[in-house]
Amino acid sequence: MIERFETSARMSKIVKHNGVAYLCGQVGVGDTVTEQTKDCLSRIEALLTKAGSSPDRILQAIIWLSD
Repeated sequence: MIERFETSARMSKIVKHNGVAYLCGQVGVGDTVTEQTKDCLSRIEALLTKAGSSPDRILQAIIWLSD
């Protein structure tokens, strides 16, 4: 069974399939790398909570940083 959360015309922020939650990409907001990182991690934690999970259950994270 596939569950979708926070779905818009373009995409879903969370898709759950077979007990695994997949999150859409997140971009942190702020003036410094520290602020952006904290914001991004906060967004991820909120989405995981909505999906019934938590950060300690993350299987993979891909992080892109600009030069």
